[in-house]
Amino acid sequence: METVQNIVKYDKKHSTAITIGTFDGVHIGHRTILKRLINNSTSLELKSTVLTFFPHPRMVLQKDTDLKLLNTIEEKTRILENLGLDILVVHPFTKEFSRLTATEFVRDILVNTLKAKKIIIGYDHRFGRNRTANITDLKAFGNALDFEVEEISAMEVDSVSVSSTKIRKALEDGDIVTANAFLGYEYMLTGTVKKGKGLGRHLDFPTANIHIDAPYKLIPKNGVYVVHSQIDGKQVFGMMNIGYNPTVAGKHRSIEVHFFDFANDLYDRQLQVNCFARLRDEHKFDSVDALKVQLQKDQKTALALIAK
Repeated sequence: METVQNIVKYDKKHSTAITIGTFDGVHIGHRTILKRLINNSTSLELKSTVLTFFPHPRMVLQKDTDLKLLNTIEEKTRILENLGLDILVVHPFTKEFSRLTATEFVRDILVNTLKAKKIIIGYDHRFGRNRTANITDLKAFGNALDFEVEEISAMEVDSVSVSSTKIRKALEDGDIVTANAFLGYEYMLTGTVKKGKGLGRHLDFPTANIHIDAPYKLIPKNGVYVVHSQIDGKQVFGMMNIGYNPTVAGKHRSIEVHFFDFANDLYDRQLQVNCFARLRDEHKFDSVDALKVQLQKDQKTALALIAK
């Protein structure tokens, strides 16, 4: 997959079939559109292209919003590449860009720059300054500027009954099973392993402290999760704690992963941690020894889930 950072850098060599959106989470609803895009592109001999934006438009236009996203831009890129997309265009979203009229956006961006010959889009898509243009306007532009518009109907979109908002809510509630079902894959956290206080080693549960650079990434509800990562080409399972370590009076929220049957040095390495089950809430125990006993129980439960 070719990734283009900024529309102006697109080389204009290929005619494209395009869909447009933020696609946060690239969930099963998004995949209805993306699969159709890729299939159409193949049959029409066009390049399947997603035009997405970063930062998320709400981060720019609603400065007071504390919006958290399901994917970092790097995670979204990996997911789209695995789906078989040809071209991903990530355009910086700014207030100036938001002021483009519908005509400017379609004529200058979609047609003259990205060479769109087909646009596949949801029935409720709105675009242009103040989001005043809709799917009917887009079809009129298509007739005038020689591109086809394929509309994803309300029935098709609503039948999936999935949204990024619903997934965010599930993660905030600690409902990892529902979130993963809506996503169509296991929710991931990607970060760099940093040195911690070493408490886990004293408990016989050494941990990798995951630092996530993207402040906008949604971190699931505090608690203990069953996870796995690919490390040096091998799938390694473990359990992860998200929270403040209240038993030892922790002051900062941390993400710590104890990998089973793994003792290699991971400092300064980037890891993708996939979450597939949640064991419990984070608790304050009466003593460090009581915490250690609970961790042993957690490990037993986690191993039983992994065995299934």
